[in-house]
Amino acid sequence: MSSQEHPVSSFQDRIKSSLPYTLAVAIIGFISLWVRTLPSDTVFFPGGIVKFATNDAWYHIRTLNVLLENYPHRMFYNPMTNYPHGSYIHFGPLFDQMIAITSMILGAGSPSPQLVNTIGAYFPAVLGALIVIPVYYIGKHLGGRKAGLLAAILIAFAPGQFLSRSLIGFTDHHVAESLFSTFFMMFFMLALISAKEKKLRLEDVFNKNFDILKEPLLYSVVAGVMYSAYQLSWPGGSLFLLIALVYAVFQYILDNFRNESSDYLGFAGIVTFLVSAILILPFVHPDMGFSLYYYSWFHVVTALGTMASFAALSFLEREFKRKQLKAYYFPLIILGAGILGLLIAKIVSPSLYSLIIHAPTTVFMIQQGGPSTIGEASSIFYQGGVFTLSKAFANFTATGFLASLLGMLVLAASLFRRPKPQEVLVLIWSFFILLAIYGQNRFAYYYSINVSILGAYLGGLLLDRVKWSELDQKFKSNVRSPADIPNAFKFIKIQQVLAVLAIVVFLIYPVYGSAMYQAKGSNEPNEPWLEATLWLRSNTPDPGMDFNAIYEAPEDGELFAYPDTAYGVMSWWDYGHYIEYFGHRMPNANPFQAGVGGRRTSIDEENQPGAASFFTAQSEGEASAVLEAVDPRPDKTGARYIMSDARMATDIFGAMPAWTLDTEGYFQPYWTGSGYQNIPSTRYFNSMEARLHIFDANGLKQYRMVYETQAYQTDEVGYKQVYNFFSGGNIPETNTGYLKVFEYVKGANITGTASSNEIVKISTTILTGQGRTFEYTQSTTADSAGRYEFTVPYSTEGPIAGETQFDTAPVGPYVVSYGDTTREVRVSEEAVLNGEEIKV
Repeated sequence: MSSQEHPVSSFQDRIKSSLPYTLAVAIIGFISLWVRTLPSDTVFFPGGIVKFATNDAWYHIRTLNVLLENYPHRMFYNPMTNYPHGSYIHFGPLFDQMIAITSMILGAGSPSPQLVNTIGAYFPAVLGALIVIPVYYIGKHLGGRKAGLLAAILIAFAPGQFLSRSLIGFTDHHVAESLFSTFFMMFFMLALISAKEKKLRLEDVFNKNFDILKEPLLYSVVAGVMYSAYQLSWPGGSLFLLIALVYAVFQYILDNFRNESSDYLGFAGIVTFLVSAILILPFVHPDMGFSLYYYSWFHVVTALGTMASFAALSFLEREFKRKQLKAYYFPLIILGAGILGLLIAKIVSPSLYSLIIHAPTTVFMIQQGGPSTIGEASSIFYQGGVFTLSKAFANFTATGFLASLLGMLVLAASLFRRPKPQEVLVLIWSFFILLAIYGQNRFAYYYSINVSILGAYLGGLLLDRVKWSELDQKFKSNVRSPADIPNAFKFIKIQQVLAVLAIVVFLIYPVYGSAMYQAKGSNEPNEPWLEATLWLRSNTPDPGMDFNAIYEAPEDGELFAYPDTAYGVMSWWDYGHYIEYFGHRMPNANPFQAGVGGRRTSIDEENQPGAASFFTAQSEGEASAVLEAVDPRPDKTGARYIMSDARMATDIFGAMPAWTLDTEGYFQPYWTGSGYQNIPSTRYFNSMEARLHIFDANGLKQYRMVYETQAYQTDEVGYKQVYNFFSGGNIPETNTGYLKVFEYVKGANITGTASSNEIVKISTTILTGQGRTFEYTQSTTADSAGRYEFTVPYSTEGPIAGETQFDTAPVGPYVVSYGDTTREVRVSEEAVLNGEEIKV
């Protein structure tokens, strides 16, 4: 055989030997896709209706529709949310672009809304299934092909947040984060392995030795592309830059102690992050300065800084060898250089320094105050302040999570021998993601990948112990046709059977069982929210905004120039995207926690206007002052409508005072005979949320109910029972509308005279669109001259054109009573909206 023929033959042999594993990975991928599309019945409904799983998914559909309407331009600033400030879009552009391009290709350039929604629904399932590819290759290079296949199987069935965020209908960028970050780690690992095996030296770069350079260069470039794709899926992708940098420090130190060259490491790092810096540059918004949450100079500078760090470490490592310095000085020099670099950053750019110092705490530290109430931002190891492993076991299974910890211990032990670069890389990667889930459980959809790889690594070690490779060779040597298979079973040893059984029982079956149980879809919003937001869209004044237009952001420090017809809708931040997407109205707060208000670090801070300060306000006047303060422009009010559901009044109310850092007094412990139970107290019932939802805004002067959905079984009855029993109330103990819409109005001023210092009452019966009635009442005391005044929010004459088309209104006139006197008063809608006076 000639020298020219040998490489071809070798390549063909590699393809032939790899083909069964490639087919196996493909089959595993299709099984993974099947698992992720199991709950399609919760997404697709008759009539072509598609419902997505989360509020953020609906926001992605919102930004996707704007992108398709204005292609290729995307929305970066959105004035239709966080009114009156608007919000910059921190979502990465790549996820929406992938769906948009796919939609345009399949829709021949003009995709229908139904096609776009269908593709959007399937996209997370497809991306989730594709993750088996990089997981297989990482597992393969860590523990051989058997470990790679096992890792692919484990990630295909991985339960918890990784599964839920890659199910059909969960159209959010999280699964894209997982896919591209894992591809980045795979190609970066391949670049390191290839460069080290080829004994790459920096002289090869200067001498243009492409025979050695071409494969490591290709892997490094693709690693840079994948890191950029990861960052363009989520601006916070600098997390993996930190992982790569810390890995590099450890690897340089280990190589230096073993007197080995680290040129392979410097080459891979420099190329990878140079490519990344170049690719991210076009997406930078210079006006953002140094921001972690929006594409800014931070992302370019940190990529270039990491590239420079690899170059500097390579230079230091070469100088140490040239001058034959003692190895233990090397870590000290690195530490000193790191401190010096931070000091320089502090002097040159204090904002960049502050971001570098504080950014890790947002990921790795447990959140306090309001952010601690965000479900995905809470620690995976704490529930109600108590340490627990239950959430970890639910996300990874008990054996899977424990196997990941054991796998890290085994890899850590390898540091004392001659660890391979991929072993050190997986160890550092896994450790940092473990720290991340300690800070925020949302990173569980990252750690599932580490759990699968580490579990497979342990499984591979177990198979090595029972000499699985020998069995594999015997099967290959003795099985030439299917007829040879029965005779080959004689080579199998009992310990090999037990090893496979242990892997199936402790690793595979738990994730399979959990995945089959958890592969249940969900869709949002619930029916009351869908109904109420669609009612809002059809029955409230048009705010005068072009819903799918792209708007320019205002100059720094200025507010967006809204039309005079614009207004906000106040609700808790969870529901902001529904108000925007379905209602085509502008929420004051949204799921980015914009517009929440409250305090951030200390009770001594001023309570900023927003949803938290509004709903916890202890009087109508205080609440109205918050609404006025939300919009700082003269003669403008922050919100015209308020939307409240039963969850806000019961289940999640505790999150509202948490954002103000003033949580005392809303609930009190009560002994039930079998234990203490927290029940609402006076401060809760005085809150604006309770005044609106529990008491139907009864007695309020400028807030009226204009719509309610049907009632559902909630904790509302229990709260009313507590109020009647402990506060001497007499309100009906029934469930009322699950979701209620209120309008903030000037109110009509009803004035008259009675005897001096006489108690005067006004009342009317309100009929809602659900056929429910309740009494609206106020009382006051006439002054010394007998004058009295009421401000009332309801019109007795019905709605007028161009204003709120309410279906909740008085069944008759107001009745003013004092002593033996009663007077009927009718109030027009114009009087309510304009604050007109009506004399009795």
